[in-house]
Amino acid sequence: MTDVTRDLDCLRRIAAGDEAGLSELYDRYIGLIFPMAVKIVGDNAHAEDVVQEVWMQVWRSAPSYDPKRGPVAAWLLTITRSRALDVYRSRSARAKREDVVAKESVESGHDPGAAINGARKRDLVRRAFAALEPKKREVLELAYWHGLSQSEIAVRVGAPLGTVKSWMRQGLRDLRASLPEGEWW
Repeated sequence: MTDVTRDLDCLRRIAAGDEAGLSELYDRYIGLIFPMAVKIVGDNAHAEDVVQEVWMQVWRSAPSYDPKRGPVAAWLLTITRSRALDVYRSRSARAKREDVVAKESVESGHDPGAAINGARKRDLVRRAFAALEPKKREVLELAYWHGLSQSEIAVRVGAPLGTVKSWMRQGLRDLRASLPEGEWW
């Protein structure tokens, strides 16, 4: 049996719910996937999370694999790259938010005016946020309060990635429109 035939057989078995097929494919490709994840995310712990997400996606997506689009190895590497970049971007965005919060905290010092202004801004944002449509509000909460990537949000809410991106874009647009310019940033 050739490698290509063996890979396709594994995917057929996975699509049928056979965990042994997933295990066999895992054993064949973990040496390719894990190093790529480490290279992109920069550490083993996050790479392990990426690898877990990759195999979960393989489990879910095996029935939709199309051999005409390329070999299984390329498909697995594409999934790995995508998941790893999601994690990398999520971590970068989270670090930037933390830097902004830390900077604002230092800059505000103990100025009572700054505290009052900050409370007023938070109240404006809270009210504008509460006025958003529920799906838009949910995806923004998952992104900005829970640090999830758009792909992770799509899985969590059970919606296509493009739909999640649209909800996020529309939600941010709605927030911007409902808040006085210069009053909240």
